[in-house]
Amino acid sequence: MTPSDDDTQRDAQHWSRVQESGTLAGMRLMIWIRRHLGRWPFRLMLVPVILYYYAIRHIPRQASQDYLKRIWPLYAGRAPRCVHWLSLRHFLVFGGMLMDKIDAWSGRTLEARVDGEDRARLDAAIRSGRGGLVLVSHVGNLEICSAMQERRDDFHVVQIMHTRNASKFNELLARSNLRRAPEIIEVSEITPATAMLLAERIQQGHFVMIAADRVPLHDGGRTQTLDFLGAPAAFPEGPFHLATLLRCPLYTVACLRDAEGYRVEFNDFDDTTHVKRVERDAWREQAMRRYVQWLTDQCQRQPLQWFNFFPFWASSTTHKDDD
Repeated sequence: MTPSDDDTQRDAQHWSRVQESGTLAGMRLMIWIRRHLGRWPFRLMLVPVILYYYAIRHIPRQASQDYLKRIWPLYAGRAPRCVHWLSLRHFLVFGGMLMDKIDAWSGRTLEARVDGEDRARLDAAIRSGRGGLVLVSHVGNLEICSAMQERRDDFHVVQIMHTRNASKFNELLARSNLRRAPEIIEVSEITPATAMLLAERIQQGHFVMIAADRVPLHDGGRTQTLDFLGAPAAFPEGPFHLATLLRCPLYTVACLRDAEGYRVEFNDFDDTTHVKRVERDAWREQAMRRYVQWLTDQCQRQPLQWFNFFPFWASSTTHKDDD
């Protein structure tokens, strides 16, 4: 059977395809510049790279503009005056975040605050020994959260990562200076074997991080259409189905950059230990809506730090630039 043009276009615009443009050789070069020449040479090299990428990659550019038109009225109370300039800023912020990711991979100390109640909740979760499933997103800098375990012997992180992207990330970690890099579990879909492995890690007191703001790679992956920033968008059911199978505490983690550096926010989300089988569907629907509200709050606080450069909404168009 030959796929339709619509199916081919959707496949080409899927987040896993859009992100493939980053080559390992290019990543190695940027890491070498950052390590051996410093921050300012890295910044100088990064600007033309970002400008070139912004100019030639119309799908990420359109996706950025679509998102900013939706979030900016919530953030600033008005539509963006020049969405092209704002979108370029969005890309440049991503470039700056890339340098911080490299620093995190290299074991450099970054200003990542865990203040007050967030620290108390994190300490309580670690002391409980129960581990848990941590729902994250593509807002901010997750690598800093993972690198936190470098400074805490009692904090063990496991990251679930899409297989196509994980091989590059694993090789970069292997070349990093981290003494204790996060464990990466590579998956293309959640299988019973995956669930058993994750359950074992959680029973050991580890914290499994999974992003819940990207649709499954395979068509068989179930999604739910929810209102996000004023329009229908597909969210994956997988992380929430996994939560009911693991029967464990759930948390959310965010790491946003502000004027003082990065701040890690660790919050309780739920606990599926006592969710009965007949209650799973209702719990999953309610939990997904709460997650989308949490994601909305994160984007509204730092709108230029959500790095999902692919068509997210069903009504998104990517065939031409906006006027």
